[in-house]
Amino acid sequence: MEGVFIFTIKREAYMSRIRPFIGNELIKVLTGIRRSGKSVMLELIQEELMARGVSASQFIRLNFEDMNNARLCTAEALHQEVAERISRVEGKAYLFFDEIQEVLAWEKCVNSFRVEFDCDIYITGSNARLLSGELATRLAGRYVEFVVYPFSFGEFLELYASIFPQAQKQEAFARYLTLGGMPYLGNLRYTDAPARIYLQDLFNSVVLKDIVKRHRVRDVDLLERIIAYVFGGVGTTFSAASISKYFKNENRVTAPETVMNYISYCMDAFLFYQVRRQDLRGKRLLALNEKYYAADHGIREAVYGGNMRDVHLILENIVYMELLRRGYKVSVGKAGSKEIDFVGEQKNEKLYIQVSYLLASEETVRREFGAYESVRDNFPKYVVSLDEFDMSREGIKHKNIRDFLLAPAWD
Repeated sequence: MEGVFIFTIKREAYMSRIRPFIGNELIKVLTGIRRSGKSVMLELIQEELMARGVSASQFIRLNFEDMNNARLCTAEALHQEVAERISRVEGKAYLFFDEIQEVLAWEKCVNSFRVEFDCDIYITGSNARLLSGELATRLAGRYVEFVVYPFSFGEFLELYASIFPQAQKQEAFARYLTLGGMPYLGNLRYTDAPARIYLQDLFNSVVLKDIVKRHRVRDVDLLERIIAYVFGGVGTTFSAASISKYFKNENRVTAPETVMNYISYCMDAFLFYQVRRQDLRGKRLLALNEKYYAADHGIREAVYGGNMRDVHLILENIVYMELLRRGYKVSVGKAGSKEIDFVGEQKNEKLYIQVSYLLASEETVRREFGAYESVRDNFPKYVVSLDEFDMSREGIKHKNIRDFLLAPAWD
């Protein structure tokens, strides 16, 4: 926790998903990159409960990154402490556990609380494998997971406008391109130097606590070089073998397996997301050369730099993360010799998106719209860019990227 938030928003997109599960027996699990706002979501849930008439005296909240709670970081110690506290609660107890992965064998005691007591349980964690271990099978079918992402542009705009009421949408988007969506930046009034320091500190915290410490990484220098390589190449196609070859040219011998392990650790910590390529004709996933995107492009700017130089890639990154927020399963589409930036699938629905910086020439227009030539289905097809005027044609919709990101739904 960074302290009390001066500026915050209600994050209704998440609350609307969590609300139906409040008060029931399922364990609510909030995961996502460190400082993406999971702790604030717990506060919003508590506010919702109090609005329903629940007393704050029924809440038991523990943050396991607080040194005062270090003694509780085993299942046995935590169970003893919470059982004693629950005995003093009148009515249902509401349990809130922040960064639960710090507790050894946490699944044992959390499952025990669910069985033993009349309680409603909420936990947060900063690791994608929080629920994939052997012990987590104890919770199979007894939890619901919500991934909390950094702010979307819509959320960023909501907070930015509350701090700078006269700001235009274009100005806010320009700030979003370089600063990204970490919620706490509002408390820094989106000022460049403090924001950069904060994001660098966040990056170091993710690397040291969620990657190096958790996975006992010995070669930290190699890890940082791999992260820099992936940050530099967001949205471009490469493989572990190509990174290994690059390092070999730099006189550093590194096995592709090691590279892949380190990238996997970064994905576990929600620093990157991997996107597979899909052959749209053969309906199969392609095995080689995935793409990677950053969970927050502001961290990329603070650590690696060059967001405006690589603005076309950053726009892709922003659209990809928006697809995830809206619940889409995302792949890169390959149609013959052409590639479609994103194929988003949700239930029985699908949409295609091409992302461009500016459609500044007829050649660019032909390339972006022409990517859909061999895609014959009737699902929505978009080209999004920073252009202000509509260039839709032949059933393919062109949207300004700001308007596209702010649309409540895509059709």
